[in-house]
Amino acid sequence: MTRQYDLGFIKALKRADVRIRKSFKNRIAIFAKNPYDPQLNNHILREPYQGLRSIDITADYRAIYEEIKMDDQNIAYFIILGTHEELYR
Repeated sequence: MTRQYDLGFIKALKRADVRIRKSFKNRIAIFAKNPYDPQLNNHILREPYQGLRSIDITADYRAIYEEIKMDDQNIAYFIILGTHEELYR
């Protein structure tokens, strides 16, 4: 699955602590091999993120993305990065 990143996602990643950036790099490498690896806890979301998916970056940080099908290609478009509390308050 091809990965693309929203500009807001990239900005949030750049502002994040180095520990979060390092963990994201490790998790995205796992995602590249198998987006549904159990370590990622990849799951469908409900309101307010209906139709999107989430993977765990750390115990508290999540990366939210949308699966887009274009022609014969699946794209994971990463939209939001944040803590569980930030995302669900």
